[in-house]
Amino acid sequence: MRGTALGRTTWVFSAGFAPSDSTGHEPEFTSRNTLCLLNTAETQACVNLTFYYDDADPVGPYEVLVEAQRVKHQRINDLIDPQAVLLDTAYGLVITSDEPVVAQLYYLDTRGGELAVSHLNPLPHR
Repeated sequence: MRGTALGRTTWVFSAGFAPSDSTGHEPEFTSRNTLCLLNTAETQACVNLTFYYDDADPVGPYEVLVEAQRVKHQRINDLIDPQAVLLDTAYGLVITSDEPVVAQLYYLDTRGGELAVSHLNPLPHR
């Protein structure tokens, strides 16, 4: 498969939510959203994230670099520049990349003492 970059250069997620509360041991059981990015290209991908909120202006871009033929798991809760991502607030996320990447948003919620895990699928984009 060498030489074939899989994925898209634009991804859209409409159902993000990063909780601030957690139970259990940290950091492995900290409630969080994690953006999983796969770059199968032979060059590094520069991925830009923009967050959209119900009652606030969009924030971004946040730049995430994904090395060639690698995967990167970026915790949404750890993004702080240009500003910290709002916790306990619903968000939409638009991802643009200079190389095709595959993206998935992973959600871990430990607020209730039980473990809830979800994989959010992106909205189709053409």
